[in-house]
Amino acid sequence: MNTTVFERNVPQPAVVAKALEDAVHRPFWTDELQDTAPRHPRLEGSTGADLVIVGGGYTGLWTALRAKERNPERSVILLEAQRIAWAASGRNGGFCESSLTHGYENGKNRWPDELDTLERLGLENLERMQAAVEKYGMDCDWERSGELNVAVEPHQVEWLAEDEVPGSVFLDQEAVRAQVNSPTYLAGRWYQDSVAMVHPYKLGLELARVVVELGVEIYEETRVLGLKDHDGGVTVLTDGGQVEAGQVVLGTNAYPSLLKRNKLMTVTVYDYALMTEPLTALQLDAIGWNNRQGIGDMANQFHYYRLSKDNRILFGGYDALYFRGGRVNPRHEDRPATWEKLAAHFFTTFPQLEGLKFSHKWAGPIDSSTQFCAFFGTARKGKVAYAAGFTGLGVGATAFAADVLLDLLAGEETERTRVEMVRKRPLPFPPEPLASVGINLTRWSMDRADHNGGKRNIILKTLDAVGLGFDS
Repeated sequence: MNTTVFERNVPQPAVVAKALEDAVHRPFWTDELQDTAPRHPRLEGSTGADLVIVGGGYTGLWTALRAKERNPERSVILLEAQRIAWAASGRNGGFCESSLTHGYENGKNRWPDELDTLERLGLENLERMQAAVEKYGMDCDWERSGELNVAVEPHQVEWLAEDEVPGSVFLDQEAVRAQVNSPTYLAGRWYQDSVAMVHPYKLGLELARVVVELGVEIYEETRVLGLKDHDGGVTVLTDGGQVEAGQVVLGTNAYPSLLKRNKLMTVTVYDYALMTEPLTALQLDAIGWNNRQGIGDMANQFHYYRLSKDNRILFGGYDALYFRGGRVNPRHEDRPATWEKLAAHFFTTFPQLEGLKFSHKWAGPIDSSTQFCAFFGTARKGKVAYAAGFTGLGVGATAFAADVLLDLLAGEETERTRVEMVRKRPLPFPPEPLASVGINLTRWSMDRADHNGGKRNIILKTLDAVGLGFDS
Protein backbone atom coordinates (compact mmCIF):
# COMPACT_ATOMS: atom_id res chain seq x y z
CA MET A 1 0.00 0.00 0.00
CA ASN A 2 1.12 3.56 -0.70
CA THR A 3 1.67 6.07 2.07
CA THR A 4 -0.35 9.29 2.18
CA VAL A 5 1.09 12.80 2.35
CA PHE A 6 0.35 12.88 6.08
CA GLU A 7 2.47 9.77 6.59
CA ARG A 8 5.30 10.93 4.33
CA ASN A 9 5.72 14.31 5.98
CA VAL A 10 5.40 13.83 9.72
CA PRO A 11 6.42 16.67 12.03
CA GLN A 12 8.64 16.01 15.02
CA PRO A 13 6.74 14.69 18.07
CA ALA A 14 8.11 17.57 20.12
CA VAL A 15 6.43 20.06 17.76
CA VAL A 16 3.06 18.37 18.27
CA ALA A 17 3.47 18.03 22.04
CA LYS A 18 4.43 21.69 22.42
CA ALA A 19 1.48 22.83 20.32
CA LEU A 20 -1.03 20.86 22.41
CA GLU A 21 0.38 21.42 25.90
CA ASP A 22 -1.93 24.31 26.88
CA ALA A 23 -5.07 23.31 24.93
CA VAL A 24 -8.18 23.21 27.12
CA HIS A 25 -10.69 20.40 26.65
CA ARG A 26 -13.86 22.28 25.76
CA PRO A 27 -15.39 23.62 22.53
CA PHE A 28 -13.92 26.95 21.50
CA TRP A 29 -17.27 28.25 20.27
CA THR A 30 -19.09 27.80 23.58
CA ASP A 31 -16.17 28.75 25.83
CA GLU A 32 -17.01 31.87 27.84
CA LEU A 33 -20.15 32.56 25.79
CA GLN A 34 -22.10 29.73 27.44
CA ASP A 35 -21.66 31.31 30.88
CA THR A 36 -23.20 34.57 29.71
CA ALA A 37 -25.87 33.11 27.40
CA PRO A 38 -29.48 33.82 28.41
CA ARG A 39 -31.00 31.12 30.56
CA HIS A 40 -34.49 29.83 30.01
CA PRO A 41 -36.65 28.32 32.77
CA ARG A 42 -37.24 24.65 33.42
CA LEU A 43 -40.76 23.41 32.70
CA GLU A 44 -42.68 22.67 35.89
CA GLY A 45 -46.26 21.47 35.81
CA SER A 46 -48.71 21.20 32.94
CA THR A 47 -49.30 23.52 30.02
CA GLY A 48 -50.33 23.39 26.37
CA ALA A 49 -49.38 24.70 22.92
CA ASP A 50 -50.35 24.34 19.29
CA LEU A 51 -46.84 23.12 18.44
CA VAL A 52 -44.24 21.54 20.75
CA ILE A 53 -40.68 21.16 19.53
CA VAL A 54 -38.34 18.68 21.20
CA GLY A 55 -34.69 19.70 20.88
CA GLY A 56 -33.00 23.08 21.22
CA GLY A 57 -30.49 22.72 18.40
CA TYR A 58 -30.70 24.05 14.86
CA THR A 59 -33.56 21.78 13.77
CA GLY A 60 -35.78 22.84 16.63
CA LEU A 61 -34.82 26.52 16.50
CA TRP A 62 -35.30 26.90 12.74
CA THR A 63 -38.63 25.07 13.02
CA ALA A 64 -39.74 27.48 15.74
CA LEU A 65 -38.73 30.46 13.60
CA ARG A 66 -40.41 29.22 10.42
CA ALA A 67 -43.55 28.22 12.36
CA LYS A 68 -43.93 31.74 13.74
CA GLU A 69 -43.23 33.29 10.34
CA ARG A 70 -45.97 31.13 8.80
CA ASN A 71 -48.49 31.82 11.54
CA PRO A 72 -47.58 34.41 14.21
CA GLU A 73 -50.67 33.43 16.25
CA ARG A 74 -49.59 29.80 16.64
CA SER A 75 -48.44 29.03 20.18
CA VAL A 76 -45.07 27.28 20.17
CA ILE A 77 -43.11 25.69 23.01
CA LEU A 78 -39.54 24.40 22.61
CA LEU A 79 -38.13 21.89 25.10
CA GLU A 80 -34.39 21.30 25.55
CA ALA A 81 -32.90 18.68 27.89
CA GLN A 82 -29.81 20.78 28.64
CA ARG A 83 -28.94 24.24 27.22
CA ILE A 84 -29.80 25.81 23.87
CA ALA A 85 -27.33 24.78 21.10
CA TRP A 86 -24.97 23.11 23.58
CA ALA A 87 -24.44 19.91 21.55
CA ALA A 88 -23.76 19.50 17.81
CA SER A 89 -25.26 22.90 16.98
CA GLY A 90 -22.72 24.68 19.18
CA ARG A 91 -19.57 22.69 18.55
CA ASN A 92 -19.44 21.95 14.79
CA GLY A 93 -17.06 23.45 12.24
CA GLY A 94 -19.42 26.22 11.18
CA PHE A 95 -19.60 25.18 7.49
CA CYS A 96 -23.07 26.21 6.31
CA GLU A 97 -23.38 24.42 2.97
CA SER A 98 -26.13 24.67 0.40
CA SER A 99 -25.92 20.93 -0.31
CA LEU A 100 -28.84 18.97 1.13
CA THR A 101 -27.36 15.65 0.01
CA HIS A 102 -23.96 15.62 1.74
CA GLY A 103 -22.23 16.80 -1.41
CA TYR A 104 -22.89 16.72 -5.11
CA GLU A 105 -21.53 13.20 -5.67
CA ASN A 106 -23.69 11.59 -3.00
CA GLY A 107 -26.74 13.32 -4.44
CA LYS A 108 -25.86 12.29 -8.01
CA ASN A 109 -25.37 8.66 -6.99
CA ARG A 110 -28.64 8.42 -5.05
CA TRP A 111 -31.11 10.77 -6.75
CA PRO A 112 -29.72 11.54 -10.21
CA ASP A 113 -33.12 12.42 -11.70
CA GLU A 114 -33.80 14.96 -8.97
CA LEU A 115 -30.29 16.34 -8.51
CA ASP A 116 -30.95 19.64 -10.30
CA THR A 117 -34.01 20.20 -8.12
CA LEU A 118 -32.14 19.28 -4.92
CA GLU A 119 -29.23 21.57 -5.80
CA ARG A 120 -31.60 24.46 -6.52
CA LEU A 121 -33.58 23.86 -3.33
CA GLY A 122 -30.31 23.83 -1.40
CA LEU A 123 -29.16 27.15 -2.83
CA GLU A 124 -32.58 28.69 -2.20
CA ASN A 125 -32.38 27.44 1.39
CA LEU A 126 -28.97 29.06 1.88
CA GLU A 127 -30.29 32.33 0.48
CA ARG A 128 -33.26 32.20 2.88
CA MET A 129 -30.92 31.56 5.79
CA GLN A 130 -28.80 34.56 4.84
CA ALA A 131 -31.94 36.66 4.47
CA ALA A 132 -33.04 35.64 7.99
CA VAL A 133 -29.61 36.49 9.41
CA GLU A 134 -29.87 39.94 7.85
CA LYS A 135 -33.55 40.53 8.61
CA TYR A 136 -33.26 39.73 12.31
CA GLY A 137 -29.78 41.18 12.77
CA MET A 138 -28.25 37.89 13.91
CA ASP A 139 -24.71 38.44 15.21
CA CYS A 140 -23.18 35.12 14.13
CA ASP A 141 -20.06 35.98 12.06
CA TRP A 142 -21.77 35.03 8.79
CA GLU A 143 -19.31 35.03 5.82
CA ARG A 144 -20.37 33.88 2.33
CA SER A 145 -16.79 32.86 1.44
CA GLY A 146 -17.42 29.51 -0.24
CA GLU A 147 -15.44 26.30 0.17
CA LEU A 148 -12.20 25.11 -1.35
CA ASN A 149 -11.85 21.36 -1.93
CA VAL A 150 -8.21 20.39 -2.28
CA ALA A 151 -6.41 17.38 -3.75
CA VAL A 152 -3.57 16.14 -1.56
CA GLU A 153 -2.89 12.92 -3.53
CA PRO A 154 -2.39 12.56 -7.30
CA HIS A 155 -5.56 10.51 -7.94
CA GLN A 156 -7.68 13.25 -6.37
CA VAL A 157 -6.63 15.81 -8.99
CA GLU A 158 -8.62 13.99 -11.66
CA TRP A 159 -11.66 13.85 -9.38
CA LEU A 160 -11.61 17.62 -8.99
CA ALA A 161 -10.94 18.28 -12.68
CA GLU A 162 -13.94 16.16 -13.70
CA ASP A 163 -16.30 17.57 -11.06
CA GLU A 164 -17.52 20.64 -13.00
CA VAL A 165 -20.28 21.49 -10.52
CA PRO A 166 -22.07 24.70 -11.54
CA GLY A 167 -20.79 27.70 -9.61
CA SER A 168 -17.34 26.22 -9.04
CA VAL A 169 -13.93 26.78 -10.61
CA PHE A 170 -11.04 24.33 -10.97
CA LEU A 171 -7.63 25.50 -9.72
CA ASP A 172 -4.35 23.87 -10.77
CA GLN A 173 -1.49 23.55 -8.31
CA GLU A 174 -0.17 27.05 -8.82
CA ALA A 175 -3.63 28.61 -8.63
CA VAL A 176 -4.73 26.74 -5.51
CA ARG A 177 -1.51 27.58 -3.68
CA ALA A 178 -2.03 31.21 -4.61
CA GLN A 179 -5.31 30.97 -2.69
CA VAL A 180 -3.90 29.09 0.32
CA ASN A 181 -0.24 28.23 0.54
CA SER A 182 0.15 24.59 1.57
CA PRO A 183 2.83 22.28 0.14
CA THR A 184 0.31 19.43 0.30
CA TYR A 185 -2.03 20.94 -2.31
CA LEU A 186 -1.89 19.52 -5.85
CA ALA A 187 -5.10 21.12 -7.15
CA GLY A 188 -8.39 22.52 -5.92
CA ARG A 189 -11.94 23.41 -6.77
CA TRP A 190 -13.50 26.52 -5.31
CA TYR A 191 -17.27 26.45 -4.73
CA GLN A 192 -17.55 30.20 -4.62
CA ASP A 193 -21.10 30.91 -3.51
CA SER A 194 -22.58 27.70 -2.11
CA VAL A 195 -21.05 27.76 1.39
CA ALA A 196 -21.03 30.29 4.21
CA MET A 197 -18.86 30.27 7.32
CA VAL A 198 -20.61 30.95 10.61
CA HIS A 199 -19.94 30.96 14.36
CA PRO A 200 -22.10 27.93 15.15
CA TYR A 201 -22.90 28.65 18.79
CA LYS A 202 -23.68 32.31 18.13
CA LEU A 203 -26.09 31.19 15.40
CA GLY A 204 -27.90 28.99 17.91
CA LEU A 205 -28.08 31.73 20.53
CA GLU A 206 -29.29 34.27 17.99
CA LEU A 207 -31.99 31.94 16.69
CA ALA A 208 -33.15 31.49 20.28
CA ARG A 209 -33.22 35.26 20.80
CA VAL A 210 -35.27 35.79 17.68
CA VAL A 211 -37.86 33.10 18.37
CA VAL A 212 -38.38 34.33 21.93
CA GLU A 213 -38.96 37.82 20.54
CA LEU A 214 -41.53 36.26 18.19
CA GLY A 215 -43.37 34.68 21.13
CA VAL A 216 -41.92 31.16 21.40
CA GLU A 217 -41.59 29.77 24.94
CA ILE A 218 -38.26 28.00 25.52
CA TYR A 219 -37.70 25.65 28.43
CA GLU A 220 -34.18 24.39 29.19
CA GLU A 221 -33.05 21.55 31.45
CA THR A 222 -36.34 19.85 30.62
CA ARG A 223 -35.92 16.26 29.53
CA VAL A 224 -38.69 14.72 27.44
CA LEU A 225 -39.51 11.20 28.59
CA GLY A 226 -42.17 10.14 26.12
CA LEU A 227 -45.21 10.89 24.00
CA LYS A 228 -48.82 9.93 24.68
CA ASP A 229 -51.86 10.36 22.44
CA HIS A 230 -54.76 12.45 23.59
CA ASP A 231 -57.90 13.53 21.74
CA GLY A 232 -56.84 15.92 19.02
CA GLY A 233 -53.14 15.84 19.76
CA VAL A 234 -50.14 14.45 21.61
CA THR A 235 -49.10 14.89 25.23
CA VAL A 236 -45.36 15.44 25.67
CA LEU A 237 -44.25 13.99 28.99
CA THR A 238 -41.22 15.58 30.69
CA ASP A 239 -39.29 15.09 33.90
CA GLY A 240 -40.99 18.16 35.37
CA GLY A 241 -44.46 18.11 33.90
CA GLN A 242 -46.23 17.75 30.58
CA VAL A 243 -47.41 19.72 27.56
CA GLU A 244 -50.60 19.01 25.64
CA ALA A 245 -49.69 19.69 22.02
CA GLY A 246 -51.69 19.83 18.85
CA GLN A 247 -48.58 18.82 16.91
CA VAL A 248 -45.01 17.82 17.77
CA VAL A 249 -41.66 18.14 16.00
CA LEU A 250 -38.75 15.92 17.03
CA GLY A 251 -35.31 17.40 16.40
CA THR A 252 -33.10 15.36 18.70
CA ASN A 253 -30.15 14.71 16.37
CA ALA A 254 -27.88 12.01 17.87
CA TYR A 255 -30.07 11.61 20.94
CA PRO A 256 -33.05 9.21 21.25
CA SER A 257 -35.88 10.12 18.90
CA LEU A 258 -38.74 8.95 21.19
CA LEU A 259 -39.96 6.79 18.29
CA LYS A 260 -39.14 3.07 18.22
CA ARG A 261 -39.28 3.06 14.42
CA ASN A 262 -36.13 5.23 14.31
CA LYS A 263 -34.03 3.19 16.74
CA LEU A 264 -31.84 1.70 13.98
CA MET A 265 -32.07 4.58 11.52
CA THR A 266 -28.99 6.42 12.78
CA VAL A 267 -25.68 5.60 14.40
CA THR A 268 -23.57 7.93 16.49
CA VAL A 269 -20.11 8.78 15.15
CA TYR A 270 -17.67 10.98 17.06
CA ASP A 271 -15.81 13.82 15.38
CA TYR A 272 -12.78 15.68 16.81
CA ALA A 273 -11.41 19.19 16.34
CA LEU A 274 -8.67 21.60 17.36
CA MET A 275 -8.58 25.40 17.44
CA THR A 276 -5.35 27.40 17.26
CA GLU A 277 -4.47 30.64 18.92
CA PRO A 278 -5.03 33.73 16.74
CA LEU A 279 -2.48 33.96 13.93
CA THR A 280 -0.18 36.95 13.74
CA ALA A 281 -0.03 39.13 10.63
CA LEU A 282 3.22 37.39 9.64
CA GLN A 283 1.69 33.93 10.07
CA LEU A 284 -1.33 34.90 7.98
CA ASP A 285 0.96 36.28 5.31
CA ALA A 286 2.84 32.97 5.23
CA ILE A 287 -0.29 31.01 4.26
CA GLY A 288 -2.28 33.61 2.32
CA TRP A 289 -5.94 32.57 2.67
CA ASN A 290 -7.11 36.09 1.86
CA ASN A 291 -10.49 34.88 0.61
CA ARG A 292 -11.20 33.00 3.88
CA GLN A 293 -12.85 29.97 2.26
CA GLY A 294 -13.65 26.89 4.25
CA ILE A 295 -11.36 24.03 3.18
CA GLY A 296 -11.79 20.27 2.94
CA ASP A 297 -9.47 17.71 1.40
CA MET A 298 -10.63 14.93 -0.92
CA ALA A 299 -9.67 11.85 1.11
CA ASN A 300 -12.25 9.40 2.43
CA GLN A 301 -10.88 10.23 5.87
CA PHE A 302 -10.88 13.94 5.25
CA HIS A 303 -9.89 17.07 7.14
CA TYR A 304 -11.96 20.25 7.25
CA TYR A 305 -10.63 23.62 8.35
CA ARG A 306 -11.49 27.30 8.36
CA LEU A 307 -10.59 30.69 9.81
CA SER A 308 -12.53 32.20 12.70
CA LYS A 309 -13.39 35.90 12.86
CA ASP A 310 -10.28 36.54 14.99
CA ASN A 311 -8.07 34.54 12.60
CA ARG A 312 -7.71 31.29 14.49
CA ILE A 313 -7.68 28.07 12.46
CA LEU A 314 -10.17 25.34 13.30
CA PHE A 315 -8.78 21.98 12.13
CA GLY A 316 -10.97 18.88 12.44
CA GLY A 317 -12.07 15.60 10.93
CA TYR A 318 -10.06 12.54 9.80
CA ASP A 319 -10.88 10.28 12.77
CA ALA A 320 -14.66 9.80 12.65
CA LEU A 321 -15.06 7.04 15.23
CA TYR A 322 -17.89 4.68 16.03
CA PHE A 323 -17.93 3.07 19.45
CA ARG A 324 -19.69 -0.22 20.03
CA GLY A 325 -23.24 0.24 21.20
CA GLY A 326 -23.66 3.51 19.35
CA ARG A 327 -24.59 5.45 22.46
CA VAL A 328 -23.79 9.06 23.23
CA ASN A 329 -21.19 9.00 26.00
CA PRO A 330 -18.99 11.91 27.14
CA ARG A 331 -16.11 9.48 27.67
CA HIS A 332 -15.77 9.17 23.89
CA GLU A 333 -14.93 12.87 23.68
CA ASP A 334 -11.54 12.54 25.41
CA ARG A 335 -9.14 10.98 22.90
CA PRO A 336 -5.56 12.33 23.12
CA ALA A 337 -4.28 10.08 20.31
CA THR A 338 -6.73 11.64 17.85
CA TRP A 339 -5.82 15.20 18.83
CA GLU A 340 -2.13 14.34 18.44
CA LYS A 341 -2.85 12.93 14.99
CA LEU A 342 -4.82 16.05 14.00
CA ALA A 343 -2.04 18.32 15.27
CA ALA A 344 0.55 16.36 13.27
CA HIS A 345 -1.61 16.63 10.14
CA PHE A 346 -2.04 20.37 10.76
CA PHE A 347 1.72 20.97 10.69
CA THR A 348 2.05 18.73 7.63
CA THR A 349 -0.50 20.99 5.95
CA PHE A 350 1.09 24.23 7.20
CA PRO A 351 4.74 23.57 8.13
CA GLN A 352 5.37 27.33 8.01
CA LEU A 353 3.20 27.67 11.12
CA GLU A 354 5.45 25.53 13.33
CA GLY A 355 5.43 27.06 16.80
CA LEU A 356 1.72 27.98 16.67
CA LYS A 357 -0.18 26.56 19.64
CA PHE A 358 -3.66 25.13 20.03
CA SER A 359 -5.97 26.79 22.53
CA HIS A 360 -8.89 24.30 22.46
CA LYS A 361 -9.58 20.65 21.72
CA TRP A 362 -13.00 19.01 21.72
CA ALA A 363 -15.28 16.37 20.19
CA GLY A 364 -18.94 15.63 19.71
CA PRO A 365 -21.44 13.09 18.35
CA ILE A 366 -22.80 13.11 14.80
CA ASP A 367 -25.99 11.26 13.84
CA SER A 368 -25.29 9.41 10.61
CA SER A 369 -27.83 7.76 8.34
CA THR A 370 -27.21 5.21 5.60
CA GLN A 371 -27.93 7.83 2.92
CA PHE A 372 -25.51 10.35 4.55
CA CYS A 373 -28.08 13.10 4.79
CA ALA A 374 -31.30 13.77 6.64
CA PHE A 375 -34.41 11.64 6.39
CA PHE A 376 -37.93 12.70 7.32
CA GLY A 377 -41.23 11.26 8.37
CA THR A 378 -44.41 11.48 10.43
CA ALA A 379 -45.96 9.41 13.19
CA ARG A 380 -49.05 9.38 15.42
CA LYS A 381 -51.44 9.86 12.48
CA GLY A 382 -49.51 12.83 11.15
CA LYS A 383 -49.39 14.74 14.44
CA VAL A 384 -45.66 14.13 14.97
CA ALA A 385 -42.95 14.97 12.42
CA TYR A 386 -39.25 14.20 12.66
CA ALA A 387 -35.93 14.72 10.92
CA ALA A 388 -32.64 13.01 11.74
CA GLY A 389 -29.44 11.64 10.18
CA PHE A 390 -27.82 14.90 9.07
CA THR A 391 -24.39 13.17 9.08
CA GLY A 392 -22.37 16.25 9.96
CA LEU A 393 -23.91 18.55 7.35
CA GLY A 394 -26.74 19.98 9.40
CA VAL A 395 -25.81 23.65 9.71
CA GLY A 396 -27.59 24.46 6.47
CA ALA A 397 -29.81 21.41 5.99
CA THR A 398 -31.64 21.90 9.30
CA ALA A 399 -33.25 25.10 7.99
CA PHE A 400 -34.53 23.16 4.98
CA ALA A 401 -35.70 20.43 7.35
CA ALA A 402 -37.73 22.96 9.33
CA ASP A 403 -39.79 23.82 6.27
CA VAL A 404 -40.20 20.14 5.36
CA LEU A 405 -41.43 19.29 8.85
CA LEU A 406 -43.96 22.11 8.86
CA ASP A 407 -45.14 21.10 5.38
CA LEU A 408 -45.63 17.52 6.58
CA LEU A 409 -47.57 18.58 9.68
CA ALA A 410 -49.78 20.81 7.53
CA GLY A 411 -50.44 17.93 5.14
CA GLU A 412 -49.21 20.09 2.28
CA GLU A 413 -47.69 18.63 -0.86
CA THR A 414 -44.88 20.99 -1.83
CA GLU A 415 -41.85 20.76 -4.05
CA ARG A 416 -39.88 19.96 -0.90
CA THR A 417 -42.09 17.07 0.15
CA ARG A 418 -42.30 15.59 -3.35
CA VAL A 419 -38.59 14.80 -3.75
CA GLU A 420 -37.62 11.18 -3.14
CA MET A 421 -35.00 12.19 -0.57
CA VAL A 422 -37.85 13.41 1.63
CA ARG A 423 -40.51 10.83 0.72
CA LYS A 424 -38.54 7.61 1.26
CA ARG A 425 -36.77 6.40 4.37
CA PRO A 426 -33.22 5.07 3.93
CA LEU A 427 -32.21 1.56 4.94
CA PRO A 428 -31.67 1.08 8.67
CA PHE A 429 -28.35 0.03 10.20
CA PRO A 430 -28.12 -3.55 11.49
CA PRO A 431 -28.32 -4.13 15.25
CA GLU A 432 -25.26 -4.77 17.38
CA PRO A 433 -22.86 -6.51 17.17
CA LEU A 434 -23.27 -6.41 13.38
CA ALA A 435 -23.33 -2.60 13.33
CA SER A 436 -19.99 -2.32 15.09
CA VAL A 437 -18.34 -4.92 12.89
CA GLY A 438 -19.75 -3.48 9.68
CA ILE A 439 -19.06 0.18 10.41
CA ASN A 440 -15.49 -0.34 11.54
CA LEU A 441 -14.78 -2.70 8.62
CA THR A 442 -16.12 -0.03 6.28
CA ARG A 443 -13.95 2.61 7.93
CA TRP A 444 -10.91 0.34 7.47
CA SER A 445 -11.82 -0.12 3.80
CA MET A 446 -12.07 3.62 3.29
CA ASP A 447 -8.63 4.07 4.80
CA ARG A 448 -7.26 1.39 2.45
CA ALA A 449 -8.80 3.22 -0.50
CA ASP A 450 -6.96 6.39 0.51
CA HIS A 451 -3.74 4.34 0.41
CA ASN A 452 -4.54 2.73 -2.93
CA GLY A 453 -5.22 5.56 -5.35
CA GLY A 454 -8.86 5.85 -4.27
CA LYS A 455 -9.72 2.34 -5.50
CA ARG A 456 -12.63 0.86 -3.59
CA ASN A 457 -12.39 -2.75 -2.42
CA ILE A 458 -15.08 -5.40 -2.67
CA ILE A 459 -16.61 -4.33 0.65
CA LEU A 460 -17.15 -0.75 -0.51
CA LYS A 461 -18.32 -1.85 -3.95
CA THR A 462 -20.90 -4.14 -2.36
CA LEU A 463 -22.16 -1.37 -0.12
CA ASP A 464 -22.36 0.93 -3.16
CA ALA A 465 -24.47 -1.64 -4.98
CA VAL A 466 -27.08 -1.87 -2.23
CA GLY A 467 -27.27 1.88 -1.60
CA LEU A 468 -25.09 1.96 1.52
CA GLY A 469 -21.97 3.31 -0.14
CA PHE A 470 -19.72 5.40 2.09
CA ASP A 471 -18.06 8.19 0.13
CA SER A 472 -16.92 10.54 2.87
